[in-house]
Amino acid sequence: MTSPKNSAQTPNNGLEENEPVKIILAEDDKDDQELFMEALDATNVPSEVTTVENGQQLLDNLKDPDEPNPDIVFIDINMPVKGGKEALEEIKSDKELKDIPAVMLSTSNHPKDIEETFNKGANLYIQKPSSFAGFILVLKKVFVLHGTKALLNPLKNIFFVSEKNISNKD
Repeated sequence: MTSPKNSAQTPNNGLEENEPVKIILAEDDKDDQELFMEALDATNVPSEVTTVENGQQLLDNLKDPDEPNPDIVFIDINMPVKGGKEALEEIKSDKELKDIPAVMLSTSNHPKDIEETFNKGANLYIQKPSSFAGFILVLKKVFVLHGTKALLNPLKNIFFVSEKNISNKD
């Protein structure tokens, strides 16, 4: 099944039972990319991942008519060329892209960063886990939220996810 470039009208975005989740990971750190991919594999969620190394590459990929829209984008906040917050702002102000769930990734849990990305339209903010097991836990949480459509209308009280606030509740 091929999805049209502006698949925003179909909130399911082709996530049938066996359809892989199409993900773009915008992350400039190769070690973090590798950790993300290994943790994603460990979740056993079928997925197709495209990696880009900055916000400009992310936007170029999203605006490429030959590339189908992803089901979800993960955006590191601190990247060269164009940072995650700037890329997020451009994505959410583009009528063709604004409905793609955007998950922010950062080592920071600073309230200012969390508030700013929430106000710019991010769907979730994840503090990068300090352990591999924590990363798996966090990604599983993202896919549960994504699968139940909870990412579509982010709620402030569940917007910030960290390894600590998941393990304390489970």
